[in-house]
Amino acid sequence: MLDARAALRLVLGFLAAVGIWLAFSFPYERALASGAESLLRLFEHPSVTRLEAARGEFRVDRRDFPPGSARPGLPAADLHFNFVMLGALFALAPRPARGANVARFLIASAALSIVHVLALIFQIESVYARELGDWSAAHYGAFARNFWAAGFHFYQIAGRFAAPFALWWALGREPARTDREERAGRLRRGRRRSRRD
Repeated sequence: MLDARAALRLVLGFLAAVGIWLAFSFPYERALASGAESLLRLFEHPSVTRLEAARGEFRVDRRDFPPGSARPGLPAADLHFNFVMLGALFALAPRPARGANVARFLIASAALSIVHVLALIFQIESVYARELGDWSAAHYGAFARNFWAAGFHFYQIAGRFAAPFALWWALGREPARTDREERAGRLRRGRRRSRRD
């Protein structure tokens, strides 16, 4: 159950995460573009993909595109806004600024950045496979078209919301205390008070 203090922590965590997200979006997008480009080029023969982070979008270029053809621009915020959800969820902890909670949040953020790189790769491959007309048909078969498009659509519809919750569930939740642990905690607090008196 969400009590008033937890709700306040949730709101404050959300606002703090929005501030961090707004402040660091552009350098983060550059890092994502670099990571996704490196992985894409690792499996391309020859290596032709070039990604550039412009404010608010990823610009996709390939050396084998015709010189006058349009270069796809992919919206960036849609990919990584879920960092805000992750920050708000970790703020639900009774002591969110405690070292252990902050460490788990940083680990979850690193894991989420890997999800973002993979989602960007799926988005780019989906564009290559389905959006470039005759070029797509010549370079991608039916299975590849469906695989890349389905993967990216899964991220858009469910994955971008599920990823922060799954990471919080795995790393950030405070374990529920049993009645026995609650009684033992009350007993320890009572003993400490009686020693002070």
